[in-house]
Amino acid sequence: MSDYASEYVPDGNDALESWIGKREQSTDHLDRALVARVAATFGKPCPASGEPLPPLWHWAFFQHPLPGAQLGGDGHPTRGGFLPPADDRNRMWAGGHVEFLRPLRVGIEAERVSTVTDIQEKQGRTGSLLFVTVQHEYHQAGELAIREAQDIVYRQPAPPKLSLDEPMPEADWSQTIDPDPVLLFRYSAVTFNGHRIHYDHPYVTETEGYPGLVVHGPLIATLQLQAFCEANPRTPPTRIQYRGLRPLIANQPFQTTGRITGAGTAELTAGNQDGPAHRATVEFNNSEDQESRS
Repeated sequence: MSDYASEYVPDGNDALESWIGKREQSTDHLDRALVARVAATFGKPCPASGEPLPPLWHWAFFQHPLPGAQLGGDGHPTRGGFLPPADDRNRMWAGGHVEFLRPLRVGIEAERVSTVTDIQEKQGRTGSLLFVTVQHEYHQAGELAIREAQDIVYRQPAPPKLSLDEPMPEADWSQTIDPDPVLLFRYSAVTFNGHRIHYDHPYVTETEGYPGLVVHGPLIATLQLQAFCEANPRTPPTRIQYRGLRPLIANQPFQTTGRITGAGTAELTAGNQDGPAHRATVEFNNSEDQESRS
């Protein structure tokens, strides 16, 4: 059960800058039934009520359940409400960062406060790009648990970049992911993500020009961090910064790899034979080092 409210900064014009400072609040109970569905999607055990929610699983919560009449042709909420209008542009999750201050716990009410903090128009190789940064703060039991910024980009329709002329880096660990359509559908379902590029094959190929269904950026980031945690079980992450370089396509296996780059830092990469697709850096607490110094 979730509750939502928006607090918009009043402004009499439609300039993009007028969206900076707009705020939206939502509460969610972190219901264990949905946590179980997320766990099934990733093939992981379901944490019990009161236990920590695994890193980045919070993306399945705090969604604004708009009716279909308030969705655009791409399946996203119609623009011009909380986020600024970007007519005739395709939306992409470009990157962001997440700070883990304390774990959110299953079955306990939490609140997210979202604020549009920056809007920039830039010129890219495929035309004009509109970058929107949204900051989220997640509170539970009166304490700040997660601080996050998401970078969303709206680009003019253009052929997607499907390869990167760069080899995958050397790695300390690697996992192979087979992103079949069922995985993409289930992740769309648990995150209440209506973006049609992830499940509507005619739309994604005929309207947006991809060769197949597109793997979600947040799904890739979650799999990257999950692989890090499995390879380094005694080093809980405190921060992740991630960005997308190019799309990954359903039914084309990819690897999520990583390597330790220094004291308390690691580099994560997701990609395949066509080169890297997503990169991330992780900061972590090294419990083993802490124990050896104690």
